[in-house]
Amino acid sequence: MKPARMRRSRGFTLIEIVVVMAIIGLLLTLAVPRYLHSIERGKEQVRQQNIAVMRNAIDQYFGDNGQYPETLDELVAKHYLRVVPTDPVNGDDKWAVIASPDETKPGVYDVAPASSAQGEPPHAAGAAR
Repeated sequence: MKPARMRRSRGFTLIEIVVVMAIIGLLLTLAVPRYLHSIERGKEQVRQQNIAVMRNAIDQYFGDNGQYPETLDELVAKHYLRVVPTDPVNGDDKWAVIASPDETKPGVYDVAPASSAQGEPPHAAGAAR
């Protein structure tokens, strides 16, 4: 004899699947922006580290030669840097070079990003690389 009620077949109902999908969607809307923000923050930290390495190389060059390098490529040619670092935010190796405030000392005094994260040139930027 069959029971009066049919046993419910094994599996999920449409409502259960929709609820699970809604929960997954909610979790993704919370997690994805935080993940993307952490990636951008990491790129900014790498950018700051690259600037610090180049500033250190410029200072070493000045200490050894008594003058600032003419270009960033000169730091590579004289083995103060292996390569001119790329800007992880923009993906290029263009950097704004800043001349010495003392106009009697020509050359690269400092470096800054050639553009901001939004692609705009910084206010204190000089000629790029």
